[in-house]
Amino acid sequence: MTLILALDFGGTKLAAAVMEGDDREWRQYARRLSPPEANATTDIEIMVELATSVLGGAKPTAIGVSFGGPVDAIAGNVRLSHHVPGWENIPLQQFLQEKFAAPVSIDNDANIAALGEWHYGAGQEYESLFYITISTGVGGGWIINGKPWRGAEGMAGEIGHMVVDPSGPLCLCGKRGCVERLASGPYMAQDVQELLQTGRRGEVVAELIRNHPPVVTGKIVSEAAELGDRLAQEILYRGAWGLGVGIGNVANLINPQLFVLGGSVTKAGKRWWEVVRQTARDTALPEVNFQIVPAALADDAPLWGAVALAKNEGK
Repeated sequence: MTLILALDFGGTKLAAAVMEGDDREWRQYARRLSPPEANATTDIEIMVELATSVLGGAKPTAIGVSFGGPVDAIAGNVRLSHHVPGWENIPLQQFLQEKFAAPVSIDNDANIAALGEWHYGAGQEYESLFYITISTGVGGGWIINGKPWRGAEGMAGEIGHMVVDPSGPLCLCGKRGCVERLASGPYMAQDVQELLQTGRRGEVVAELIRNHPPVVTGKIVSEAAELGDRLAQEILYRGAWGLGVGIGNVANLINPQLFVLGGSVTKAGKRWWEVVRQTARDTALPEVNFQIVPAALADDAPLWGAVALAKNEGK
């Protein structure tokens, strides 16, 4: 019996699942949010608990791992996480191999999700696609001519740190106006929160946080925008514009057939998608053809990609 263990280390959540043979449904699945003060140690401890739970005493044949940050896929080391401290140069592959006595393959979450959507989701009929996750951060993963493409040192696809507004707000990477700085959930929430504190009006946002801790979240920004809050709309659709500019430029440069968008921010509503698609179309050359579609596997795209990677389909 072939038993694949799939693990997803996200910026704010951790998930583990088990798939048997060529099944298209999880045999077991478990998910948990990272604690507020999460670090590499707490994330690893939680993931081991989740993995042990879904395995139920069984031994995995192979393990595929998706990690939300730069990864050296050949050496199996996490380079760092932009959102969780303590992950610098962690030999995660070696640790998991020793812990579960099974071969482990690991890669960046966007590369993994691209693999998942290509094998099992929206990209099954295509030879070239670019998967973009828009959530805690923004990242991308490539399938080109029917093969994963990671670049010379595994850093291809970092659309989140493509500068689209050089005079824009400062990003954690040190540059201004990056796609991630404009379009990711936490940064949009931060911008709305700061504008409220300067006296900008955002009645719907204020109402949504009235009976909760007075902290704006990306979800609240999306909900408020749908309900007509002009401040939330300004920030949300500015982010959609920034993402669209990035997509249009990528379309001009590499010319993939398909862009697949996943992550929590893609649930922001119809208008968000309209702004992304129209801006991308306006940015790209008229002769460059492409489609922009939602991820078919939703939040589980990295887990399905981890299955494909463990099966040696992502080499």
